Amino acid sequence: MARQPAKTLWYDRPRYVYLEFCVEDSRDVEVLIEEQRLVFSCRNADGVEFYNEIDLYARVNSKDSREKRSDRSITCFMRKWKEKVAWPRITKENIKPAWLSVDFDNWRDWEGDEELERAMMEEYAELLEKVTDKAPPPAMDDLDDEL
Repeated sequence: MARQPAKTLWYDRPRYVYLEFCVEDSRDVEVLIEEQRLVFSCRNADGVEFYNEIDLYARVNSKDSREKRSDRSITCFMRKWKEKVAWPRITKENIKPAWLSVDFDNWRDWEGDEELERAMMEEYAELLEKVTDKAPPPAMDDLDDEL
């Protein structure tokens, strides 16, 4: 039986790049994470063999990278050498294989987070100033003493 590539999803975070190989009931899972390359292979319950090889966009720390197997997939957590540097793609070459997709359920545009956080803090500070710059309290002489 010929091997085929597993459907693969990926997403980027400040410290890690995540790859999820979507193979249900995987067996004989082998993951090799090198500084510039990832090799994945396994079989499913029907004996179909899956194989993916990816030359990575940038270097990863293979010693601080892991994989986790679940019933539905195998997820690889690869630690970036250069943290807080966004990866525009997972592959070294500017190509997109048919089996590779961005995981939009987990994707977050974290690059602008610092600016957004700073803007939110400034807005919060302005709100606090408005709250603390109180006018004199309202006169309550029109309230009845009786209930």
